[in-house]
Amino acid sequence: MDEQPATIPAAPKRWRGRFYEDFDVGDVFKSRLGRTITETENIWFTTLTMNTNQLHFNRVFAERTEFGQPLVVSSLTLAIVLGLSVSDTSENAAANLGWEDIKLPRPVFAEDTLWAESEVLSCRESKSRAEVGIVAVHTRGINQRREVVIEFTRSFMVYKRGAAAVQDNFPTPDSE
Repeated sequence: MDEQPATIPAAPKRWRGRFYEDFDVGDVFKSRLGRTITETENIWFTTLTMNTNQLHFNRVFAERTEFGQPLVVSSLTLAIVLGLSVSDTSENAAANLGWEDIKLPRPVFAEDTLWAESEVLSCRESKSRAEVGIVAVHTRGINQRREVVIEFTRSFMVYKRGAAAVQDNFPTPDSE
């Protein structure tokens, strides 16, 4: 019997991101986009953040290490994978509450492409703010070689659909 491809649901006419009501424990979101990290971005981010470990910006030094080339600085890896997860998880967040258990099981190099995959671990109503809920996710960064290069748990407050802060704020022109 021929296997039929999975039906892809129609895209919403107007995507506003996920709200608290859209999360269920066990949901898995895979980033639609991948992101290639360049050598220039790695050097800029390393120097911008005042990281003086030559393994990230000195090719001659890095070639003498077990890696044989510069490593992408781990804080850039975290920032990119987190960013890749935002459209699926926290585009409507009021605040990040914390990151836990950040692990870096494999190195990342310039020209690696990363994707993010996030699984919802828990959801609960906020005890102090009626307009938000609290969601925890486990996120993995996966490279083009299908290796997990970073994983972490993150919790954030996310607005409910009816919260005033997330109502349509697109400006209406005074005249057409």
